[in-house]
Amino acid sequence: MKLRTQLKKYAGYGALAATGLTVSAQSQAADGWDYSTLTSGIDFASIGTGVLAVAAMLAVVYAGLKGAKIVLGFLRS
Repeated sequence: MKLRTQLKKYAGYGALAATGLTVSAQSQAADGWDYSTLTSGIDFASIGTGVLAVAAMLAVVYAGLKGAKIVLGFLRS
């Protein structure tokens, strides 16, 4: 009896999930998502430039630290 109760419970969850996925797939296939109104006012070029600038600054800092460690290692020996 316990197994039968568990099977009924999980079968109900599966049927509910399948129904939700079917409805979602049908609505998605019909017209799809349109994000053009949200993304039309955003300029991603300046964002990309900023990200690359921060990455370059971090690379310079890490290279400087590594170079300082190497120079200090030469001085110690």
